[in-house]
Amino acid sequence: GLGSHIQIWPPRSPDLTPLDFFLWGYLKEKVYATEPTTVEDMKVRIRRACQDITPDILRSVRESFSNRINQCIQVNGAAFEH
Repeated sequence: GLGSHIQIWPPRSPDLTPLDFFLWGYLKEKVYATEPTTVEDMKVRIRRACQDITPDILRSVRESFSNRINQCIQVNGAAFEH
């Protein structure tokens, strides 16, 4: 509520953001498997990589993300190995 100091989703936390946890690395791996030759080539590769994300991939990411959140809770937000 107003005046609350609790953050629902900590900003810029690689342990807790699915984009940092999965998507950016996945896209970088797919897009830069070989160097893009043009900006348009890069755009096509990004679109294709996004289209290639299957429900099974998302399910695996969700499970791994959930495990990571649980580990974070267990150590009361302190750093942990994952």
